[in-house]
Amino acid sequence: MEKDTKELISKAAKPAADAMKMHPYYRGKIEVMPKAVVRDMSDFAIWYTPGVAASCKAIQADKDLAYEHTLKWNTVAVVSDGTRVLGLGDIGPEAGLPVMEGKAMLFKYLGGVDAFPICLDTKDPEEIINAVKWLQPSFGGVNLEDFEQPKCFYLLERLRAECHIPVWHDDQQGTAAVTVAGLVNALKLVGKKLSDVRITHIGAGAANICTARMVMKAGATPGNIIMCDTKGTLHKGRTELIGKAKEKWEMCEKTNAMGLVGDIEAALKGADVVIALAQSGPDVLKKEWIQGMAKDAIVFACANPVPEVWPWVAKEAGARVVATGRSDFPNQVNNSLGFPAIFRGALDVRATTITDEMCIAAALELAKYAERKGLREDYIIPSMEEWEVYPMEAAAVGLKAIEQGVARVKLTREELVKSATDLILRARKATKLAMDNGVIAPPPEL
Repeated sequence: MEKDTKELISKAAKPAADAMKMHPYYRGKIEVMPKAVVRDMSDFAIWYTPGVAASCKAIQADKDLAYEHTLKWNTVAVVSDGTRVLGLGDIGPEAGLPVMEGKAMLFKYLGGVDAFPICLDTKDPEEIINAVKWLQPSFGGVNLEDFEQPKCFYLLERLRAECHIPVWHDDQQGTAAVTVAGLVNALKLVGKKLSDVRITHIGAGAANICTARMVMKAGATPGNIIMCDTKGTLHKGRTELIGKAKEKWEMCEKTNAMGLVGDIEAALKGADVVIALAQSGPDVLKKEWIQGMAKDAIVFACANPVPEVWPWVAKEAGARVVATGRSDFPNQVNNSLGFPAIFRGALDVRATTITDEMCIAAALELAKYAERKGLREDYIIPSMEEWEVYPMEAAAVGLKAIEQGVARVKLTREELVKSATDLILRARKATKLAMDNGVIAPPPEL
């Protein structure tokens, strides 16, 4: 077993080594390419001056025509200040740029969305809010990425309220949506109801707090949830959080109806589900603690690169279903299953916001897709390779936006599925065509 563990850790380290060769080789992962014809130089009289003035005047008379005449309808700004990048912490906007660029690449390949990295050289929340608001004319949506807490909560709350295009924070809403999808199916496998189960959340950062909120909106009983931070369980006696950690105090007031005071071991005793979004393991969740959970326990250990507990250890301890954040284990809880399709659906109906209910609609569609394929203990959620789920997820999001009155355009489910399918396949085919024809150079030897 020790040999297997070493091999897994070595395998987890290889992408980093490859990245140090591949990134400087390609000098970036995305680029701007024309999408309109250039038959000869006379076409620029249409695309630029003098012809472009006609489009400018039309948009001046009706700003919504920007969605018809420009790239705005399909563009997302991936905005970050680099203060909490992939668990690396505050590494700055330049160091965060490779991550934001990678995010943009995933947006395009998985969702057919044109996304651009925007790394801001400020940590001031008000300056960030102003910058995002100033960007609105050029973009159809904004993806906030890798902002430290508690600032991330404040930014999302303010921008969702003040912007007229959808603003989303993937570290919160994306993690929450995909976790809900996996949890719904895991509970089906073990024959338990969301409203009945006891859920313990390990870690009280932005991702887990938003996940707890969304799990409650999906049907969990708030009092049955117990959340732990580094000091132990959150409960109404944690008055030191008042005025200092608004979101944690909210959890103190809403959850833990039994008033449990204790550590992780105490919080896990008798729990049906544990959702860990804490720190890289593997000994954050100990085998004996999982043994103290309820029969047919569900364990989501989602830290990267090493989960809070190795999956086989959790299984040996009695867990029935185990999920992690890693692609080399079954049941990967991966944000990339969420944000490309959720934005695809929001953009296709020109939504003004992305509501929690739209996120839950995406989660339920992910769950349904896996259920149709056949649920197993090692398959509770689709993988990124199952691209067909993205158009269906996008359609579910678009329909929920229409139902909630936050969509500027009304389309049928069939229209939404077709539009999303066409755009996603276009992105995938264009990438393959460029690779096959040497427009994207073959990778170096690794």
